[in-house]
Amino acid sequence: MQLPEFVLCLAALATSDIHRTIATGSHEWIAPTATDARSPCPGLNTLANHGYLPRDGRNISVPMILDAALEGFNVDPDGLIVAAKFGLLSGNAPTTLDLDALVLHSLIEHDASISRGDFALGDNLHFNETIFTTLMNANPGADNYNTTSAGQVMHDRLAISLATNPSITNTPKEFALRTIESALYLSVMGNPLTGIAPKEFVQIFFREERMPIEEGWTRPTTSITRASLNALGAVIIANANWTATQECEALVLGPDTTI
Repeated sequence: MQLPEFVLCLAALATSDIHRTIATGSHEWIAPTATDARSPCPGLNTLANHGYLPRDGRNISVPMILDAALEGFNVDPDGLIVAAKFGLLSGNAPTTLDLDALVLHSLIEHDASISRGDFALGDNLHFNETIFTTLMNANPGADNYNTTSAGQVMHDRLAISLATNPSITNTPKEFALRTIESALYLSVMGNPLTGIAPKEFVQIFFREERMPIEEGWTRPTTSITRASLNALGAVIIANANWTATQECEALVLGPDTTI
């Protein structure tokens, strides 16, 4: 299966969890304020928390997303450009988006997430620790996640959503999005060629939406490309044992437009 080009810190200076800061040169981690916009995507949120994207999460252009992903995670533009362009449909501005607008259901956001709730069941924007447990407990006995465990997590998360959400959206598009996102977290937090990522790094990435630099993470030296994501995705797909429960869905073309 050819996946779409999708998608989509060092010493603590803390006075509180909300205002904790981790220094990383010119890109220190600063927790978002209550008025900052954040998305269902931990990668975009991490880039905003480190200042690679505007920290308020607003008025973000496609070139800004591509530049931030390249600088922060070494993700080549060819792996994200289509996702970034689709993201513009989340709002009414012609050339920019706000991160919180990406919560729009079935545009880029999708059911059976590994860290967010399903749209029909409540909060599909914020990190959900209970949902994340499936990934957290994956690959028991090892200190890393890999493409095999990622596929199994996708299978298990979908099974839970199918059992609890009678309004689930589960088409080939959702499966492709979920697969590429799994390949991305393994790549940005681990080795883009092997798909092996330390559990500690992945868990910090999802829970805190920061680069775990103080724990030893470094920006991947190997460029993360469409081809490398597809290679990891092929193994993830083989372990996901996925079957569509819908062949197609409504086409989301904007916050007020569905056909």
